Amino acid sequence: MKTVVTESKLTHHPDALKFDTSLSRAFDLCVRKTRSNIKQLADDPKSAALAVDGNYFNFKEGFYEIGNWTSSFFTGMALLAWRKTEEEFFLQQVLRLAPHYREKVFTRHLDTHHDLGFLYSLYSVMLYRLTSDPEHREVGLRAAEVLVQRFNPVGNFIRAWGHVNTTEYDNMAIIDCLMNLSLLYWASNETGDNKYRDIAVRHADTALKNLVRPDGSVYHAYRFDIKTGKPLGGDTFGGCAVESHWARGTAWAIYGFALSYRHTNDKKYLDAALRITHKFNQELDGDEIPVWDFRLPPGEAPLRDSSAAAVAVCGYQELQNLGVADALISKIKESLLYHLCSDAYLNFDESCPGILKYGQVGVNGAALAQNAYTSWGDYYLMEALARELFQAKTAW
Repeated sequence: MKTVVTESKLTHHPDALKFDTSLSRAFDLCVRKTRSNIKQLADDPKSAALAVDGNYFNFKEGFYEIGNWTSSFFTGMALLAWRKTEEEFFLQQVLRLAPHYREKVFTRHLDTHHDLGFLYSLYSVMLYRLTSDPEHREVGLRAAEVLVQRFNPVGNFIRAWGHVNTTEYDNMAIIDCLMNLSLLYWASNETGDNKYRDIAVRHADTALKNLVRPDGSVYHAYRFDIKTGKPLGGDTFGGCAVESHWARGTAWAIYGFALSYRHTNDKKYLDAALRITHKFNQELDGDEIPVWDFRLPPGEAPLRDSSAAAVAVCGYQELQNLGVADALISKIKESLLYHLCSDAYLNFDESCPGILKYGQVGVNGAALAQNAYTSWGDYYLMEALARELFQAKTAW
């Protein structure tokens, strides 16, 4: 039987000083490993998604391949490191990648997908905000324009995957895309053209209506009739089953809806973020780091997903910044972050590129990688630490 986490059952940090010391130690680790990782990425641009042994650079996917959604987690970490340390090394390594990011959306734009938000918010947008260089603005706006091309105006959703000129996945949206909408909100603010914001809002509304269940759990994917836009039903590529409750997808939804509220001031998105948060909190047990799917079949190993915890912490921080996080949300945020910064979850071996252990990655209902390092887990941990320690602004 599930043990519901209440405030009295949380394992809190012993005191504020120990909490801050633990977080500072973890942030310093992120900076040290990023120093090596960003140089390797600049030397050989590629996807850097996951690795069971922590060596992301053995991942077999090129920078220009359509499946690459992860390269910018390293650039985002490098820019966080640069902003805090003011070491120009970090910025210079990130800038070495500029021709590749330009080429990807200007000449190879057909080999992209909806995760242009992950890629370009943590590269071009972040660089433009930090340097005011108009070249990065131009590339970021081009990425937003390419993302707009994936919008289905009949079904009111941004198509997740597949080439835009093929029918593969042409009727499917996924919960992760809520994190990509910030690129469109930014583009509208920069240009004054509301088409970007309108598409972001229409997609967010479709996700809220179809991907969020009445109990606050979420579908990973949802399909629509390509001609009429009629909702056809759920699907999954991340959770263990269509009707399961994938932890990382839930974390994407918490953070993504909170961001849509920040950009639009539409309270329905805030209500959704809070409802999904409360459901997420109810599913946590005594270990506190969430299992990778909250509806695992009986007998299935309850593997923890550190990356889902890291994303959720960032979502909870966003709710705090919006002034709507109650005491339990704040306590769980602190507890999750404290656990992630423990020796049980961090790898301090600097010969290993990976930082955060025990990320779980599922595909088509099966485990693609168990107990792996994930570049997104590392990034969202570092973002959470930067926000907690230095009140750093995010790229979103």
